[in-house]
Amino acid sequence: MRQLCLFAFALTLLVVLLGAYTRLTDAGLGCPDWPGCYGFNYVPESASEQQLAASRFPDKPLDLAKAGNEMLHRYAAGSLGMIILVLALCSLQARHRAYCTGAWALLALVILQATLGMLTVTLNLLPFIVLGHLLGGFSILALLFLLLLRARSRAAQYGDPRSRLHTLQHSHQHSQQQLHLQYGRQLLALWWVALLVLIIQIALGGWTAANYAALACVELPVCQGDWLSQWQWSAFHPHGMPAASYQYGVLSSDERITIHVAHRLWAMVTAVVLCTLAWRCYQVRELQHWGAWLALAVVMQLALGVANVWWHLPLPLAVGHNAGAAFLLLIVTGTGDQLCRAREAIWRETRYLSAIKQ
Repeated sequence: MRQLCLFAFALTLLVVLLGAYTRLTDAGLGCPDWPGCYGFNYVPESASEQQLAASRFPDKPLDLAKAGNEMLHRYAAGSLGMIILVLALCSLQARHRAYCTGAWALLALVILQATLGMLTVTLNLLPFIVLGHLLGGFSILALLFLLLLRARSRAAQYGDPRSRLHTLQHSHQHSQQQLHLQYGRQLLALWWVALLVLIIQIALGGWTAANYAALACVELPVCQGDWLSQWQWSAFHPHGMPAASYQYGVLSSDERITIHVAHRLWAMVTAVVLCTLAWRCYQVRELQHWGAWLALAVVMQLALGVANVWWHLPLPLAVGHNAGAAFLLLIVTGTGDQLCRAREAIWRETRYLSAIKQ
């Protein structure tokens, strides 16, 4: 199961990046139907197939490059769904309940994600659905990573605790201090705040992309002069404006500026909170590597964000910015898992020592 989780995780990361590439190349409607493409299960390439595709969708001409990007994303996503189905079935034989629960939760997420993928096409890139599709992909990636980390930590639980009794007895008081000072409620509360702040930032980035607002501001550090006077709360309406198609966006210039500025401003909040978490984690020996990776990822993501504005959203940097957001989510997920496992280990050791003394 661990090897299957690792393969599913790698494929999920690829699907997330392919989704970003599909969106950034304006190929979200490269195939106007779902799950096929112009009535085929592949991109129609021969002259007869293209003629048949034109007769089926006369108002949506075939673009081979965009259709190819869209179908590649669908093939990868379909393969991932099958692998997670196998993972869920295999988890029924696992002794650990968390594996089974996590695997079936993943399968439920994949079904929801497939539904959102269908609605993305049938509703012509409705921004709210596009955002949900993006968040679903990130959720699957984070949950698979969490399952991988938990599978890795299982090996440490099969050791004989009596072999560590002498060490635990001498470090019992120190462990209690660790529980209070390093793995206490304050650090865990800070982690929850950081996770919430990061999710909001990812959602704002998805909303920016779904409404084609990434190039609404091409200046640094300000945005189109007096952006505050152009602020429009209607830009965050969940349903958007009625339109035959939402490709290339339907919002006004002021609304797109509002979305872009909100993403920029919240990025500053996110950077401060994540750097604070990284600093606090670096003070804890067991979390130092997570803190260092988190600080590095924040700096890289900020640099990519600035570079995207400066060079007007080049495709490699835009895809890299999406990958950076996924990397940040994975690091925060791993930090939280390490923090919770450390607290659980100290709690188990404290109970074991108390039982020995009794």
